[in-house]
Amino acid sequence: MRLLVVEDDPDLNRQLTTALTDAGYVVDRAFDGEEGHFLGESEPYDAVILDIGLPKMDGITVLEAWRRTGRTMPVLILTARDRWSDKVQGFDAGADDYVAKPFHLEEVLARIRALVRRSAGHAKSEFTCGSVRLDTRTGRVSVDGTPVKLTSHEYRLLSYLMHHNGRVVSRTELVEHLYDQDFDRDSNTIEVFVGRIRKKLGIDVIQTVRGLGYLLTPPADAR
Repeated sequence: MRLLVVEDDPDLNRQLTTALTDAGYVVDRAFDGEEGHFLGESEPYDAVILDIGLPKMDGITVLEAWRRTGRTMPVLILTARDRWSDKVQGFDAGADDYVAKPFHLEEVLARIRALVRRSAGHAKSEFTCGSVRLDTRTGRVSVDGTPVKLTSHEYRLLSYLMHHNGRVVSRTELVEHLYDQDFDRDSNTIEVFVGRIRKKLGIDVIQTVRGLGYLLTPPADAR
């Protein structure tokens, strides 16, 4: 899952980025409204954390511009605790949720998990496919209750497929949502990661749909 953090305070931006990266997300950063607007307009994010009080272009203006052009990614706005009007303005502009400053990072992580899974049509934080279980709260994967150790890239790939269970996901889409803007992207590495995941899981839940991409589906005997 790929996120964008738009926050002009360097320390807070770094704290958010570190916490989200440690939680298994790929994170791009912007420090002003113009840069944030450009990235949100041109890159496919699974969710955005957007501060309202930004230089060059304020967060409400950024959000309104995204929504006018049809950008539908979930947006979590950051507001000052005593500015209830910011919250109302944010929701009216198209925000999906908010967190008031100062906040606990765990609350931000929980709200982002909820936004990402709801945007993919899921209500629970645990995803299952046959005997494979992925818990987004802990970042743990198991098969029949036995833990499976995945690398960060392998976990991100499986998590994205789990969030989009039952839909064919192209390699291009996976590349766009698993790597940040500065990464040297190569769609061939996706095939390598899929092969490693299949081997570690020990069961065939990732189907290759020739010419289209990958489909997560339970084994025939588990349906």
